[in-house]
Order: sequence, then C-alpha cells, then structure tokens
Amino acid sequence: MFLTPDSSALRDSLHTYRNTTSRHLMRIPKHFCCIIREELTASYSGFTSSFSLFFSISPEAALQWSDSFEELLKHSDGVETFSQFLRTEFSEENIEFWLACEEYKTIDSETKLLSKAKCIYSVFIESEAPKEVNIDYSTKVAIQKDMAQPTKGCYEAAQTKVYSLMKKDSYPRFLNSDIYLRLTRRRGPGATMFRRRSRSCVFNDRGEATTEPSAW
Repeated sequence: MFLTPDSSALRDSLHTYRNTTSRHLMRIPKHFCCIIREELTASYSGFTSSFSLFFSISPEAALQWSDSFEELLKHSDGVETFSQFLRTEFSEENIEFWLACEEYKTIDSETKLLSKAKCIYSVFIESEAPKEVNIDYSTKVAIQKDMAQPTKGCYEAAQTKVYSLMKKDSYPRFLNSDIYLRLTRRRGPGATMFRRRSRSCVFNDRGEATTEPSAW
C-alpha cells in the first residue's frame, strides 16, 4: 500500500507526533528543554520535509545550487536538502550549528543572547554534547571562557571552521549524491527506487512511499 503526502493517515500521524512530544516536554525539567527541543525540532522537520521536499523543488532551481556553496545556502530548499544529505553521513550537526550561529548573531537582547549562547554551547560545543561539532581544542577553550560574558562574535571562529569543513568536504560529495542528482535529473515512472534516510520508508520518483523492514 502506498502512502501519499496528503493522506489522512499521514495527517493523523503528524498530529499525534506533535501532541505526544508536547506532553512529554511539559514533564521535563526546564534546564534540559534547550537540548531536547533542538532534537525534536530536527526530528519533526525531517519527518515532514521528506514527504514534501521532492515536490516543491524544480530541477532548474536545484541546478543553481551547484554554482557555489554560498549559492546553496541562500535557498531554504537548498539548505534543507543539504541537511538531509548530511543526515545520511551522520554529520547534520555541522549545518545545524552553522544555522544556530547565524540566528545567534541577529539577537539584540542581552538576556536572550546569554540564554542562546549557553544553549548552543550545551548542544554543540562542550565535551560529549549531543551534537558536538569537530573543532580544535584551542577554539573550544576560547568559547568556554567567553561563556561568562558571551558576545555576538564568540562563536565566529568555530562557525568559520565548520563552514570551511562543509564547503571543502561535504558540499562536493553532496553534488554527486543520489539526493541531489535525483532532483536535477528526474526520471519517469519505473525508475529505480531511491532511499531517503528513513527508518520505514522508501520513495520512488513520483514521491510515493512504501513501508519496508528497517535497514538499521
């Protein structure tokens, strides 16, 4: 049986997912909510976008992303597709950290800046963080010292290093990945099924999903 993105079963699943996670969050101590909300946001976004992304991106738009890494990051669909690719390589923390830093630099309130700085640190920087990014020891120590009185530039060095890693390492592989090539070279019905990183679904070129035993 095929599931379509507008099926009632999918809508019911999303509704249940939102309600269940919201109830659980209410029972969790506040100092853990920053990390858990980051995890739930990424999980929920990946669950919903995998059904809709294929339909919303034209091959012409996707081809623009190959001009440069900077061009890719200008497009929200490009960022989301690149994020999905990074999940297949288990390195999605890099783009999530970069985006968190971009948001951080727009904050004007000192109170919110302090709160966000500590949240980013606990999620991406400190040792054994749930989404610890790969940065050198001296950069990590410098950030740790800045946490006493964080500024808008306290994550600049780490963000630059992670950006460079994605641009030189991940981005070239993304341009040769099945995820990207399927968007730029769409085929007609009957093409080989393409597996997105999902525990339960395989998608064909029409965007239809069918459940199968987990590949994990």
